[in-house]
Amino acid sequence: MTQCLNPDCLQINPEETQFCQDCGARLLLVDRYRALRILGKGGFGRTFLAIDQSKPTNNYCVIKQFLPDIKSKKGLQKAAELFKREAMRLNELGKHNQIPALLAFFNQESRQYLIQEFIDGEDLSKELQSKGVFNEQQIRELLNDMLAVLNFVHANHVIHRDIKPENIIRRKQDGKLVLVDFGAAKEAEAGDPSVTGTIIGSAAYISPEQAVGKPQFASDLYSLGATCLHLLTNTEPTELFDVAEGEWIWREYLEEDNDISYELSRVLDKLVEGATKRRFQSVEEVVQSLHGRGVAPSLRPTKGTSGHRQSRVKLKHSRLDRTEALPKRTSSEGVSSRAAGSLVKNQDKSAKVTTKKTSPRELDLKIAEYIFLTIKPNDSVIINKNSSLKTCKHRGKAKYITIDLGKGITMDLIGIPGGKYLMGSPEKEPERANEEEPQHQVSIRPFLMGKYPVTQAQWKAIMKNNPSRFTEDEENPVEKVSWFDCLDFCERLSEKLGREFRLPTEAEWEYACRAKTTTPFFFGETMTTELANYNGEYTYGIEKEGEYRHKTTKVGSFSPNRFGLYDLHGNVAEWCEDTWHDNYQEAPTNGDSWLEEDGSLEKVLRGGSWLHLPGSCRSSQRLSSTGNSKSDAFGFRIASSV
Repeated sequence: MTQCLNPDCLQINPEETQFCQDCGARLLLVDRYRALRILGKGGFGRTFLAIDQSKPTNNYCVIKQFLPDIKSKKGLQKAAELFKREAMRLNELGKHNQIPALLAFFNQESRQYLIQEFIDGEDLSKELQSKGVFNEQQIRELLNDMLAVLNFVHANHVIHRDIKPENIIRRKQDGKLVLVDFGAAKEAEAGDPSVTGTIIGSAAYISPEQAVGKPQFASDLYSLGATCLHLLTNTEPTELFDVAEGEWIWREYLEEDNDISYELSRVLDKLVEGATKRRFQSVEEVVQSLHGRGVAPSLRPTKGTSGHRQSRVKLKHSRLDRTEALPKRTSSEGVSSRAAGSLVKNQDKSAKVTTKKTSPRELDLKIAEYIFLTIKPNDSVIINKNSSLKTCKHRGKAKYITIDLGKGITMDLIGIPGGKYLMGSPEKEPERANEEEPQHQVSIRPFLMGKYPVTQAQWKAIMKNNPSRFTEDEENPVEKVSWFDCLDFCERLSEKLGREFRLPTEAEWEYACRAKTTTPFFFGETMTTELANYNGEYTYGIEKEGEYRHKTTKVGSFSPNRFGLYDLHGNVAEWCEDTWHDNYQEAPTNGDSWLEEDGSLEKVLRGGSWLHLPGSCRSSQRLSSTGNSKSDAFGFRIASSV
């Protein structure tokens, strides 16, 4: 088959056709290169897999067609200049065995084309998705390969400026890593360092100086380090940096069995040092440190690389797993006789919750593997370029236990790792409310949390009734349960199994929902009705209007978060253990519930529901209702201390 290169056509034609059967465009470039199919589209144009018909074996090659998505005349001129420079750089740099060779550069039908060597293999982003996170040995091999390439590139006075997993391909032929896409590269200049140049690169991987248009050789080293952290954790670098503390927290995202030596961790820390003076200055420095030479005097530990964080790398920390968020609707339908009779008893119990603590080693923890999704605007080679929303897949692992409720009904609880996070929302988060402030750091101890909201089948197994409105599937979450009903369920479950179960505290709930993210939703800056069940007739951020289902959906119908928890945003709003407070002034900072002994009936709900607008489903959104309220939008999930 032959791919038409006309951007307005792109028709697939039969093999050996000379002219497109649809638009009449010439199919061969300079009478030798025939495009077979589209490989991708970037900021400057499309790439095609092609064959060189002048060769007896029809060698594969890559056609890069200059087709920038830029409107301004100045922008087009700049893009054309960069495209031409890429060809010039490849002409020199392609002499290296791990950089694609330039085969041709020419104009045809008023368009520029660059022909380069085809690298048969898979980029590291795809390898990460298919094979999982890298271990220490793989990271060392990556550094050894890429440092050798960068040494050659920098010796030729070129800064790549776009190192990331997608631009590193593992060649099938010999397993070597090949650095591709020099479209953003530039020659290093000895001019005034205060002069700001074009800001180019993929936002998640660029250094602070490159983000303001002042790249250096050390900027490539930063991007290489950020790439390593992504491959070690399967988490984008932007999520691995604690903005509030000004430090990298990538160790907290390591899988339990992925040990990283102290020596390598210090090298990685210095590669991603924000201050250029404290970062490695050259490839040679990195190589020396990587092989244990000259580390001590030059490798200055960053904040968090000494003391307990050093031991964390060696000992791993118990990484249990993940959680989600709640809804709000305040339609009180009275109190059941059982709840009314025990109102005072339960209210008093809420003021002094006792917890049976169990060592994680006493639990029969199993491992669950899953795919979780995030969404974001497409990365552009040029920062701040408008782009569409895209969905990214990630592999996750969680520890969990299964409890038997009888008659074939079970319930999974995910192990949530301990950690610190900022509870509440930042001032500039859209639709934030006063009750979400002030943001404050909270420390969370490891605990167990329901993988899903409690289902109708699980409720019936313990309570012997089903109060729900949406009863078409017993795997839908139970709803129309009050806060007191939920306490009753937890008490009966605890008596049945001999272990303390409870509602999660509000701080635990938000921590579990965020799952190490800082965005409004654990998916990212927005969400869609393909990812959660909420009122899709309204939007938040840049998503489009979606489906409004007008009812609950079966638990687990949408993507989990990084911790392996489902249905945190939407479906049913979830009761928390805490008494409602108008803000976080004087709130506990240790993850405990915030309870009042004054008989207050106003309780906290989290996560939004099927009837809520998307802004009410944010990780930080707080909802409230009286403890005896029942609604077809109210549900819960259970928790247990360890």
